[in-house]
Amino acid sequence: MGNQAGHEGPILEIDKLSISFFTRLREIPAVMDFSVSVMPGEAVGLVGESGCGKSTVALGVMRDLGKNGRIVGGTIRFKGRDMAGMSEAELRDIRGNDIAMIYQEPMASLNPAMKIGKQLIEVPMIHERIGRDEAWARALEVVRDVRLPDPERMLNAYPHQLSGGQQQRIVIAMALMSKPALLILDEPTTALDVTVEAAVVELVRDLGKKYGTSMLFISHNLGLVLETCDRLCVMYSGEAVERGSIRDVFDEMRHPYTQALFRSIPLPGTDKNARPLKAIPGNFPLPHERPPGCNFGPRCDYFEAGRCDAGEIPMFDVPGNERHATRCLRFREIDWDAPVEVEQSRRKARIGEVVLSMDRLKKYYEVAANALFGGGEKRVVKANEELTFDARESETLAIVGESGCGKSTFAKVLMGLETATDGRIVFDGREIGNIPIEERDTATVADIQMVFQNPFDTLNPSMTVGRQIMRALEIFGVGRNDAERRARMLELLDLVKLPRSFAGRMPRQLSGGQKQRVGIARAFAGGARVVVADEPVSALDVSVQAAVTDLLMEIQRENGTTLLFISHDLSIVRYLSDRVMVMYLGHVVELGSTEQVFSPPYHPYTEALLSAVPIADTSVQKTHVVLEGDIPSAMNPPPGCPFQTRCRWKEKVPGDLCEREVPAIRQVAGGHSIKCHLSDEHLSAMEPVIRIAAE
Repeated sequence: MGNQAGHEGPILEIDKLSISFFTRLREIPAVMDFSVSVMPGEAVGLVGESGCGKSTVALGVMRDLGKNGRIVGGTIRFKGRDMAGMSEAELRDIRGNDIAMIYQEPMASLNPAMKIGKQLIEVPMIHERIGRDEAWARALEVVRDVRLPDPERMLNAYPHQLSGGQQQRIVIAMALMSKPALLILDEPTTALDVTVEAAVVELVRDLGKKYGTSMLFISHNLGLVLETCDRLCVMYSGEAVERGSIRDVFDEMRHPYTQALFRSIPLPGTDKNARPLKAIPGNFPLPHERPPGCNFGPRCDYFEAGRCDAGEIPMFDVPGNERHATRCLRFREIDWDAPVEVEQSRRKARIGEVVLSMDRLKKYYEVAANALFGGGEKRVVKANEELTFDARESETLAIVGESGCGKSTFAKVLMGLETATDGRIVFDGREIGNIPIEERDTATVADIQMVFQNPFDTLNPSMTVGRQIMRALEIFGVGRNDAERRARMLELLDLVKLPRSFAGRMPRQLSGGQKQRVGIARAFAGGARVVVADEPVSALDVSVQAAVTDLLMEIQRENGTTLLFISHDLSIVRYLSDRVMVMYLGHVVELGSTEQVFSPPYHPYTEALLSAVPIADTSVQKTHVVLEGDIPSAMNPPPGCPFQTRCRWKEKVPGDLCEREVPAIRQVAGGHSIKCHLSDEHLSAMEPVIRIAAE
């Protein structure tokens, strides 16, 4: 590797960096006294919740802070040279050649009007002035490296012709074109499905080894950082609070925030009744309202007035470990091995009668084959194929699958936003599958409610929080007059643990987690009996996730609500669901209790999903199953079993049965069914994917 040679020290050395943004009124410090170094060939994870300044650090390195952002202190050295002293031309040269950045949204980095090949060869032709043929040969090699099928065809395609996972791989290929010494990845997999994410993460790790590239990996997902990085740095409110090797920080954490973060993630072993998650109390401070002394002080279990808030707190070295440091005054006095104080364990809700049942539900869409001009033949998209299941009172049924598997379509049919093509949905003894929402009576509408994935899109920006909840109460016919509705609205705010004063606030004055609580309050306004939660916590930070899932379960216990929890995050599913339904391309491929679905025998797709979930625990060992290829399109599903194009067990089935016919769903044990051609012997011989190593 040419451009790594001759440099011994850190590739990137950030020392006491401070970055502020300037508004008309004030200076807002975004990053303070931040230091981290990346050695040659090393991958360092930068972890923290949204707003902690991790992306600002990356933009500071790229010198891309916009008009009102400025570095106000500290230095950034690249291969030993201070970047502040570099001219614009030198910086441009380094950005193209030596440092590459991969962003969260792949489409933002691709030009929609230009073929992929042309975009890839631009990089080395401009920066290294090599000829077109050489650049094309290199582009082919890199596209092969990122494991894309049919490289020639890829280079001649436009970005919109590729799936999200393929686009993200092209963006990674683009970053690798000039063989950079440092690769900065800013949440590169948030928009991807978990099996695709697993493949991309493995890819990034392998490429780092192959090219000897150093990496700065920005993420809020501790599991991903464990799987990709050698060392990590935890950030809170603009500061680094702990730095060290993966093992040091995961197994011997020495900062209260790191500890609190781990206690709010559903690792194997947490249980919603016996060992519930512990949410971090309070809220993240706004940049211009940070507390004196330790930023984490107001939310910390170990806070000591007069000490922790007395003055600036530096980073301290943790004795006995190389390069492990913490920003905590009391780290030597705290008993880090003390067991978690279990908040009162909860009584298990009694699961009642069947409230909702679906029988062979199908939902097909007709679309024009040539969608752009609407002409020509029609094609049928089979979004849901024969869904059959029951849901009971006080039960949480999780619906798991990747994008395009039909889980949101089924939610729309249940809500009455779409009507069923075939089959029945029976709610409380009445059939509702073919009644659109505008024809449903108020009671049914109030009874079946939805909490959406993105709390930002579901609130009216020009109406106060209180008004929005009262509007829902009015529609559901709750309360005889405004005074009664106002009283009920305040009770609903208590229910979702928001201060009553929030009734007068506008949505823009709330954080993501607070908005999601308003959404939940609104869904429960009419005493909903079935709540469809569509990825309700995936847009929220880890510490907020714990509080919101806890809240949903508490309301469920009080009201006996049936919760249909749609998610692709199997850790949360394992934590809070009673039963799990796994979907793939419109089919239910597995259905059973959480215990049954999370331990073998599994459907081959469930096995791959379990293997793909990153778990932030160094004692967990996982069997490695990486799915080849992308999820097929519902417009053009494969013949036979929908999963056969990606299945690793296919050759165990005699003949071409998998390619010829859709398997029948069959009972493996009481209440546990799997849709697969594998014989009982093969299924029962499956090994567990997730094992916890003996201490």
